[in-house]
Amino acid sequence: MHGEILCRDGTLQNTSTLSDRLDERLFRTLYATSLVYNTCWEDPAVDRQAVNLRPDDVLLVITSAGCNALDYALLAPKRIHAVDANPRQTALLELKLAAVRGLEFDDFFSVFGDGFHPEFRDLYGRRLRGQLSDFARDYWDRRLDWFASKRGSFYFHGLSGLVACAFKGYLALRPRLAAHVRALFGASSLEEQRTIYDERVAPEMWGPTMRWALSRQFTLSLLGVPHPQRREIEAQHAGGVAGYVRESLEYVLRQLPIWSNYFWRLYLHGRYTHSCCPEYLREENFALLKGGLVDRIVPHTSTVTDFLRGSDEQISKFVLLDHMDWMASHYPQALVEEWREILAHAAPRARVIFRSAHARPHYLETICVDGVRLTEHLSFHENLARELTRQDRVHTYAGFHICDVPA
Repeated sequence: MHGEILCRDGTLQNTSTLSDRLDERLFRTLYATSLVYNTCWEDPAVDRQAVNLRPDDVLLVITSAGCNALDYALLAPKRIHAVDANPRQTALLELKLAAVRGLEFDDFFSVFGDGFHPEFRDLYGRRLRGQLSDFARDYWDRRLDWFASKRGSFYFHGLSGLVACAFKGYLALRPRLAAHVRALFGASSLEEQRTIYDERVAPEMWGPTMRWALSRQFTLSLLGVPHPQRREIEAQHAGGVAGYVRESLEYVLRQLPIWSNYFWRLYLHGRYTHSCCPEYLREENFALLKGGLVDRIVPHTSTVTDFLRGSDEQISKFVLLDHMDWMASHYPQALVEEWREILAHAAPRARVIFRSAHARPHYLETICVDGVRLTEHLSFHENLARELTRQDRVHTYAGFHICDVPA
């Protein structure tokens, strides 16, 4: 029996409006021509606890910016297949892998920690370029200034980098708010952090301009959020996207220590510090990657479905990010096929983690694979997911889902 997506009345329907279709065309255009993510926006410390990696594990992960694939490699699994349909994301991971192999730590940190190296053009030509695929080589040949310009940082490039750059410009126009934000990120205790946020930052930041900017689909598209995810957010939050973002950020800024939150610090400063950075940027971990762990990462430019169809390997851990929200809206049958391949290639008791803009995305109830609802194929760990969500330093997803494929 073929898989299918069913509406509640048993029919297939397309309810998209003209505005939806225009938003989707904008997103596709940006995605098809741009590097969307210059850093990963999923907390690997949470993912590590969710997947519980072992030495014999074979992972399939959505590449994004490649940061988290490098993080998982530090736990020495057997192999990590980093898969992304956007070749520019693969090109970024290739550049990172080449830099691990070809650079010493100080140069590596300057490139991917500071986002700037004054001699990047030379390093690229002598040590990195020859390791890249044809697409990646052509892509970076034309973008060396992203790492070599004294005026900025790599992390102000790509679509999400444009949003960070715009926020930096916004703070330049609001010097009092900028001073309050700097004080917030300089806090050394949660009590101090909450006080600064409540009394100084919040009253200044959440005005009409910020609410308007966060409500624009163009802004969300730059951040890699398609309009189906926007609709999911609006359906469950009375304050719309702006209200949801405020609530999420307030949790981060009031409940979690800011001094170790490299995600939000990066978008303020455009660079990491040695004490606040992803694990792959720490000197001792760089040495482990360079010592051989980097070779366990295999990049692929492909959809998840096509990769699995071309592989005879059993996958024990799947890290699927949030791409299924978009597929469920625009390519429902393709999402059915993806889950069919996941189930077919999953090792006994394989673990799958994914995120969603909705706490309980509708596709979990409507997807059928070979006549069986998806939820009946999987065993969910809802208590663990709720606990880990409370620790998530990014905290922008309403749903974090952890499930197993039974043996």
